[in-house]
Amino acid sequence: MDYRDKRLRSSVHIEVNNIHLNIDIGPDFRQQMLVNGIRQMDAILLTHEHKDHTAGLDEVRSFNFAQNKNMPIYGRQQVLEQVTREFAYIFAENKYPGTPHVDKKPITNQAFNIEGVEIIPIEVLHYKLPVFGFRILDFAYITDANFISEQEKKKLKGLKMLVLNALQLKKHISHFTLSEAVELIKELKPEKAYLTHISHSLGFARDVEPSLPENIHLAYDGLKVVL
Repeated sequence: MDYRDKRLRSSVHIEVNNIHLNIDIGPDFRQQMLVNGIRQMDAILLTHEHKDHTAGLDEVRSFNFAQNKNMPIYGRQQVLEQVTREFAYIFAENKYPGTPHVDKKPITNQAFNIEGVEIIPIEVLHYKLPVFGFRILDFAYITDANFISEQEKKKLKGLKMLVLNALQLKKHISHFTLSEAVELIKELKPEKAYLTHISHSLGFARDVEPSLPENIHLAYDGLKVVL
């Protein structure tokens, strides 16, 4: 199989000014960290509350032990409330020994700062569910979206790199299709773009890649880029 067609759940690890951040921690979080040799994690950013983006929360305990500190988790209030319900043992008043240590950090659609790194939320819609994408310097990451308002698009101007979801070829109720994603990228004009949150129905990389504009590519597991 083409290595570009091996796709675990979507997430991204970002290093900027020696600060290490992860956007989303799905069920494959542990495997992704081990395979890519990631040994530092300073904060987690959650785009939304769906399990394919939050189910790896228990695995932050390894970073607790290695770094001897709590893990800050940033997300919309409703996302943090959902995570608290689903991982009640992590947030219990009388914690069982060895459970993860997490600090919940509610965010709104306003820029915030993590250890000197500015994070700009980008509010998008996943059908009717509000989801946050994030811009960090000249990089932006948006997953699980099929609508971005004109106001929020302004935050995506002047990017060197945009990562955007493109689920499949056919119209979908809550995700951009390949053609919709490509048209949006053409509108926003980043220097380079990668497509993520790809389903099997999009097709194989060898067939899809040649059809894309020169500055747009399919993302794949283990992809590393430097800005």
